[in-house]
Amino acid sequence: MINAGLQIPNFTFPGVGRGELFERVADMAVAAEASGFDTVLVMDHFYQLPLLGEPDDPMMEAYTLLGGLAARTERVQLGTLVTGVTYRNPAMLAKIVTTLDVISKGRAFLGIGAAWHDTEHHALGFDFPPLKERFERLEEALQICRAMFRGERPTIEGKHYQVRDAINSPAPVREGGPPILIGGSGEKKTMPLMARYADAANVIADLDQMPAKLEALAAACKAEGRDVDSLNTTPLVFLVCDDTAEGAEAKRNAGLAARGLVWDDLDEATRGMISGRMIVGDRDHAVERLRAIVDAGYDGLIVNLPLDGCDTTAVERAGAVVTEALS
Repeated sequence: MINAGLQIPNFTFPGVGRGELFERVADMAVAAEASGFDTVLVMDHFYQLPLLGEPDDPMMEAYTLLGGLAARTERVQLGTLVTGVTYRNPAMLAKIVTTLDVISKGRAFLGIGAAWHDTEHHALGFDFPPLKERFERLEEALQICRAMFRGERPTIEGKHYQVRDAINSPAPVREGGPPILIGGSGEKKTMPLMARYADAANVIADLDQMPAKLEALAAACKAEGRDVDSLNTTPLVFLVCDDTAEGAEAKRNAGLAARGLVWDDLDEATRGMISGRMIVGDRDHAVERLRAIVDAGYDGLIVNLPLDGCDTTAVERAGAVVTEALS
């Protein structure tokens, strides 16, 4: 399903006004398509996340944005990494994703997870139930969306959601309906749901944990009577790449400085936390690190460019790096 994915996590672009914001994002998506990415993903958040920026930094609604990108691109798959189950009624979500699939002529997928960002829930009035209930809601939403994608007109009386003879017309363009991607890394709750319901699994963890997480996912699939090879697996990697290692490090340091953090002043634990999720270096270094992740058994890669993604040259560089790492 996903071989090379680009996630766009940031809409704070220097010198770009509100009226030109979508155009810049569309340029990024078009550049991604032209440079070897087969999938473009956006976050499903309403406030910017910590370390990526301030809460009031620009953040566009995911599915409205994806509909616009569908009209500007031709080949890339489109979806979220990932939709928070608490933000939308699941039957409505199935309609939204199906509509995106129709607009894009069969390129939509549903990325979904249990949601976690309590700040935006409380600020915007979304219910933020305890973790146990969020996972209950996630499983019910998966059942509803999958059935509606397949044209089954489901009647489901769940604890949290109910549908009765739910019609989904027009039907999706993609045969079998939009694939379902579940994102996360929890081994007790998330991975069993990946094994039970997902077509794709995106693992979010420190880079050195990626092989062990894949082993845990394989165990979850085995417990469900499923071969992990039938599940498209990808990691999410933060990539800061430049023509030289020094240039990449300068980008990282400038990005942290903009958030009030000075790299040379950070303690070892904080540096380790940042380095654990982020590849920083020149093209050869980035290819080597990404290839090591793929060699652990992942089917593809999803990267984001948290510091220079608005630069189409950086997108093109990332496309070349990811393509080489997967070759």
